[in-house]
Amino acid sequence: MATSDILNKYEGKFQNVIEHFLTELVKLRTGRANAALVEGILVDYYGSKSPLKQIASINIPEPRLINIQPWDKGTLPNIEAAIRKSDLGVNPVNDGQIIRLAIPPLNEERRIELSKFLSKMAEESKVSVRNIREDIWKEIQEKEKKGELSEDEKFRGKEALQKAIDEYNKKIEEIREKKEKEIMTV
Repeated sequence: MATSDILNKYEGKFQNVIEHFLTELVKLRTGRANAALVEGILVDYYGSKSPLKQIASINIPEPRLINIQPWDKGTLPNIEAAIRKSDLGVNPVNDGQIIRLAIPPLNEERRIELSKFLSKMAEESKVSVRNIREDIWKEIQEKEKKGELSEDEKFRGKEALQKAIDEYNKKIEEIREKKEKEIMTV
């Protein structure tokens, strides 16, 4: 087994780190309406907790407005209560048919706070990438000890591994910078 085979074996784990980072970023409130902000809110629905996206349609008619229209009008009070309990920080307006959420613009202090949180999330993703790197490096070293890889292959593998790590860290940083720009734009 060549070092490239070992790297390919872990490719999915690297992709999972990037996808998880992107998923978490969608949940950040940036002052713009986004259905992902409310999709996962758990609502008491006939005695069980269900994600909002399973019991209502969510749409964005304007950049700062989210409309939530439940398929069962009887769930409006439960949806409203769940939104109030969530950490969204917005007040739902229930007109008996639809719940409207007006997303307020972010103030400068909150933008800076979100930017710091974003950097923390990016660093956590980079730590995950480094942990995967450690697993790969251990596997390469074990293969070399068993005689399955030559010492030259081991060092070529180390270089290829570092190159892959640098690429994933660069992707994470690019995603972070793009999101930070979105947050800081008034």
